[in-house]
Amino acid sequence: MSLRAEAHTPPVNEIRRFGPVQRWVHRTTAALMGVCVVTAAFLYIPQFAELVGRRELVVRVHECAGLALPVPVLVGLVSRHFRADLGHLNRFGPHDRVWLRAALRRDKRRSSRPAAKFNAGQKVYAAWIAGASLVMLGTGLVMWFTHLTPLMWRTSATFVHDWLALTIGIVLAGHIGMAIADPEARGGLRTGRVSREWAEREHPLWRP
Repeated sequence: MSLRAEAHTPPVNEIRRFGPVQRWVHRTTAALMGVCVVTAAFLYIPQFAELVGRRELVVRVHECAGLALPVPVLVGLVSRHFRADLGHLNRFGPHDRVWLRAALRRDKRRSSRPAAKFNAGQKVYAAWIAGASLVMLGTGLVMWFTHLTPLMWRTSATFVHDWLALTIGIVLAGHIGMAIADPEARGGLRTGRVSREWAEREHPLWRP
């Protein structure tokens, strides 16, 4: 075996979890979502707004980041591996119901939380954040094109947009907190690889 082949051979105790497309989509989406959250904070929290001052610029950055939010996922659809992961996220099985019941009971035993490539909590989060992002995009467009919609629509859209933004901020904080608590999962998104021990412990039904 050549030295080049040996350099590209993954360690025996590691397996591939995500490819470059999945990692790129996650990072780009996270960056855009972060821009949306930060600019929203500067728009709605007076103390932050005073630090920037240029409200019109912040509004434009917020709008552009919001419009671009679906783009990474749409681009990622060219990859069959990314489409396969979306299929895993959209498919709920009996083991997912077992996982959710254990989570509601706060049962932290690994044996009571079976999971395939993604656990039920990750599936619920992915579905919720995708739906919330679409609602934010729709209400944002209603607020943006004020001359195309009646006042009642704009008022309702503003109410939904503001309160859903707050909810998204809270949910994202929880998501980041869980990621911080699991360095191996973070490493899987950064490098694409995880240890076999972690995969067998956290995702025993996953067959890479």
